[in-house]
Amino acid sequence: MSAPAQPSGEPLTSKQELVDHLAEGCKPPELWRIGTEHEKFAFRLDDLRPLPYDGDHGIRAVLDGMRRFGWQPVQEGENVIALVKGSASVTLEPGGQLELSGAPLETVHETCAEVDEHLTEVKTVASELGVAFLGLGFNPKWRREDIPWMPKGRYAIMRRYMPTRGGLGLDMMLRTCTVQVNLDFLSEADMVRKFRTSLALQPVATALWANSPFIEGRPSGYLSYRSHIWTDTDPDRTGMMGFVFEDGMGFERYVDYALGVPMYFVYRDGRYIDVAGASFRDFMAGRLDALPGERPTPGDWADHLTTIFPEVRLKRFLEMRGADGGPWRRLCALPAFWVGLLYDGTALDAAWDLVKDWTIEEHEALRGMVPKLGLKTPFRRGTVQDLALAALDIAREGLKRRARLDRHGRDETIFLATLDAIARSGQTPAEGLLADFEGRLKGDIDEIFRQYCY
Repeated sequence: MSAPAQPSGEPLTSKQELVDHLAEGCKPPELWRIGTEHEKFAFRLDDLRPLPYDGDHGIRAVLDGMRRFGWQPVQEGENVIALVKGSASVTLEPGGQLELSGAPLETVHETCAEVDEHLTEVKTVASELGVAFLGLGFNPKWRREDIPWMPKGRYAIMRRYMPTRGGLGLDMMLRTCTVQVNLDFLSEADMVRKFRTSLALQPVATALWANSPFIEGRPSGYLSYRSHIWTDTDPDRTGMMGFVFEDGMGFERYVDYALGVPMYFVYRDGRYIDVAGASFRDFMAGRLDALPGERPTPGDWADHLTTIFPEVRLKRFLEMRGADGGPWRRLCALPAFWVGLLYDGTALDAAWDLVKDWTIEEHEALRGMVPKLGLKTPFRRGTVQDLALAALDIAREGLKRRARLDRHGRDETIFLATLDAIARSGQTPAEGLLADFEGRLKGDIDEIFRQYCY
């Protein structure tokens, strides 16, 4: 989760200003960029426990160690809670998961090189501290109460509020990791087409990246327990958003949705003010009890948009949010998959043709079944495996037409190879983990940490 936007600009008083804020994301294709984000679990090598914030082997020590690579600290009070370098940042999730929020880059080759450089940096620091990092969608061993909370003000507010809205919100905060990619749009119409297409195909991505089959040392019954958790986190701010597929979808319709999502906080003078459950509409009218008479700035609106957690999220770009965290090769595959589908007009047309007649009920059914059944989820006369193979064919052709080459003359399709193998096999990464766990690892969950860390 990103650092707060500083309150700035003239107070917002009309809905149109909120609409305009989103519309400012429109840009011509030559300015489209790729922003990849991924989270990973930090743990101690001696006992496999998650890292506390403080101490010689804590998260703060990791952040301090990374400053040698040119990262600058961001503080909240006395605590370093993020690092920045150019337009990239390293931030902390509530349970100490370390997140790289990458710079907006032109090609998948560049974003993959960024991921590679980041992992080299964190592994260098980790080796000195006796810690390591694990790329899974859900912590495979530790209970919620075993995981230290990071000292960020927004997390304290969410920690209090989450249990009032769902049974698994704290698990989402403390025990999950994801990889996502952020992509641009040309216009409102282009945004709507990309939003609808990517939202429909998000369960396909969930299946291809499903990588979280364990809970507290045993199989959970799900292939993506991370994805399942979002179904019982907070109904106000999660889900498939059926309105996206309805007539009238656009920036204003999304603003109406976002205004209906209760607030968490307002950030002022370096601290978070708890307004959990309050209405942003009331804030715009100067009727927020915690800040009577005060109206929000564009920074407050930007913050509010970060507290909404659907499968695809709209800011001034679109965020693809359906995938479990994973190993290096699948971190690079995610931007390749979505760029191939969404950044080439012919591919986007073909992807929309694949999903355009799906009903809201079918969207919801896929979202509900895929976390448990993965690629074997039935759909119409086939399965999600068939959808994955079709989507990958479309993405591959889209990347070929982009023709963005690396120094060896290879295009971006090289990053789809790992997904091709998964889709052809019909077996998710989670099923491979389960087979290893029940076979050669002899049910020892500790070996998952040792054998699948970065």
